[in-house]
Amino acid sequence: MGIKIYSCNDSRGVRPMWTAEEMGLKYESEMMPFPPRFLHKEFMDINILGTIPYLIDGEVEMTESVAMCQYLVDIYGPTDLKVSNNETDYHHYLNWLAHSDATLTFPQTVVLRYSLQEVGVADKAAEGYRRWFVARLKLLEKSLGSREYLCSNRFTIADICVSYAIYLAKTLQIEEAFKPNIKRWTNMLFERPGFKKAIAQRYEQ
Repeated sequence: MGIKIYSCNDSRGVRPMWTAEEMGLKYESEMMPFPPRFLHKEFMDINILGTIPYLIDGEVEMTESVAMCQYLVDIYGPTDLKVSNNETDYHHYLNWLAHSDATLTFPQTVVLRYSLQEVGVADKAAEGYRRWFVARLKLLEKSLGSREYLCSNRFTIADICVSYAIYLAKTLQIEEAFKPNIKRWTNMLFERPGFKKAIAQRYEQ
């Protein structure tokens, strides 16, 4: 059995699928309705958490999208998508990978839940986390002022993982996220064939 990625439309599954596309890896994707733990309950037999994305590669099973990207570049490389520990920007690479989910994606999951799934339950929390997310974009906007890419003067999985958070902001209509440098950077990245192939994989009812 090869690489299989379970995902939902526009979810964090975009990250590993985009990485696989950029690397030219063969993989299978299974797109499900969101949230699958309620709308595709048999998925719970595969992933006890019911979360997406979920990656299986032989005996390997993974639940975290950023870790999946790291796994793919480490196991199926060599690839320029990876920044090695002997490169000057290695610390930036590690920091951006963690920052992409812990700082930039997590607050948007709160916005998603209480703006679209449980409307009226916690409106103040949704608005508060929306503002929190936008405020945390200062580092990204400043860093991109002097860089075309986030690390090592080339496109890496740091760009994939961080830019997904901006793509999510677009789907949530958080227009304040598109500051000048961020907009320039994402306009370039979202024209990549690998990104377009990843987001083209959709669940259709």
